[in-house]
Amino acid sequence: MSRWPKNPRVYEINTAAWLSGLGSRYQRAVDLSSVPAQEWNAVAELGMDAVWLMGVWQRSPLSRKRALEAKGVLPEMERALSDLVPEDVIGSAYSVRRYEVDERFGGQAGLSTARKELAKRGVMLVLDFVPNHTAVDHPWVVSHPEFYVRGSPQDLVETPGLFTELDGGVFAYGKDPYFPAWTDVLQLNAFSGAVRKETVEILRGIAGLCDGIRCDMAMLVMNDVFERTWGEHAGHAPDRDFWEEVIPSVKEIFPDVLFMAEAYWDLEWALMEQGFDCCYDKRLYDRLLCGNAHSVRLHLGADPAYQERLVRFLENHDERRCAEAFPPGRLEAAAVAVTTLPGVRLFHEGQFEGRRVRLPVQLARGPLEPLDGRLKGFYSRLLKVTRTPVMREGRWELCGITGWPDNPTCASLLAWDWVLGPQRRLVVINFSDRPAQGLVKPNGLESGPGELELADLMGGGEFRVKLRDAAGEGIYVDLGPWGYHVMSVLNA
Repeated sequence: MSRWPKNPRVYEINTAAWLSGLGSRYQRAVDLSSVPAQEWNAVAELGMDAVWLMGVWQRSPLSRKRALEAKGVLPEMERALSDLVPEDVIGSAYSVRRYEVDERFGGQAGLSTARKELAKRGVMLVLDFVPNHTAVDHPWVVSHPEFYVRGSPQDLVETPGLFTELDGGVFAYGKDPYFPAWTDVLQLNAFSGAVRKETVEILRGIAGLCDGIRCDMAMLVMNDVFERTWGEHAGHAPDRDFWEEVIPSVKEIFPDVLFMAEAYWDLEWALMEQGFDCCYDKRLYDRLLCGNAHSVRLHLGADPAYQERLVRFLENHDERRCAEAFPPGRLEAAAVAVTTLPGVRLFHEGQFEGRRVRLPVQLARGPLEPLDGRLKGFYSRLLKVTRTPVMREGRWELCGITGWPDNPTCASLLAWDWVLGPQRRLVVINFSDRPAQGLVKPNGLESGPGELELADLMGGGEFRVKLRDAAGEGIYVDLGPWGYHVMSVLNA
């Protein structure tokens, strides 16, 4: 992954909904080959290093049919889109029938054009891969039924929600061990050598089209997870884990492609050991949403080299829109944290404008939503002031924070700095709904005469602090509820 910068920014776009929205705006059909140049410019101007075009692959007609009939999915789609019509439903982006770019999005030629347009602007491309399952009407059901987890007529009777009969055989639906099965997909057998071989070939094909691959629910095909989920139906576990076998075989031909894992259940490190370059940091998301400063600080105590391989986010297509999930104030404080921490910073199209409707992945169109100008202005400033070499290539480190016996509010403060040569950025966040004061001690400051000049790049004014005080007890900070500083620090 040598072509990738440190601590990159990735922008997720729901391909179907984005193209549909562009079509409405420009009053013509728009696919990936005909996106107006100003739209690619707008993406590049956000300061993103990569765009993740979510859901470009050929979807399943049967998945579409089942979505229109499903008791759980149809109401969810109607809540998201009050004027829903059947034509809006195109099937799940994660019920893949073939790893060929859907013709409605411009086919492979359209994707090639999009990649070239992004590359002109210094932006890389990320695409999806789904290792755990395929569409119910995937060609393998007929040509290679042995690729799937199979069941018996007894399984069909005893667990009809987990198995289905197709072409005279019994197949398992795709499954996460903690939730009901997904009835629009079939479960691949991750223990099958033939499946692993085909996976390598598919991933090599995808790697030739992009710069990074986001692997959906990557932990489901790990040997121990798969065995725990499927028991005797899984068969005998191979000696090598799934990703240990697959990723090196892809990287021997495409060494620079980035592998990103959607991962949960504290399996991030295990997946990194098996070959992933980076993994979702769902634990940080949960703590920013529901936790306090202490819980966030504990999480950030991990080794910085490990944290550089975590994917930080406030929303993606699986999570609630952060403008709806986070209260005002807490949202901005969490956004400052995610944008200024090491690792992959993942943003979602519509996040900066304050969209509140999470769009089901079966839909080709999203609702019209009002623009939150205040939030857009906040993100515009934040993305601009953090688009700097020191916050990409510098050394990141948590800062020490102290308070006073009669004022323990420093426990609500988070603080870290970035240092690159003479450049320094200091980030302080009051992650609470009450005022907080404390002394923040930047890392590596040496005491001496003179002053430090601190300028809050988010518009909070300028400060001067004696160097001996900053290097000694620390810099006094007084922040209101959910307040924050993103400061440049210079010797005056």
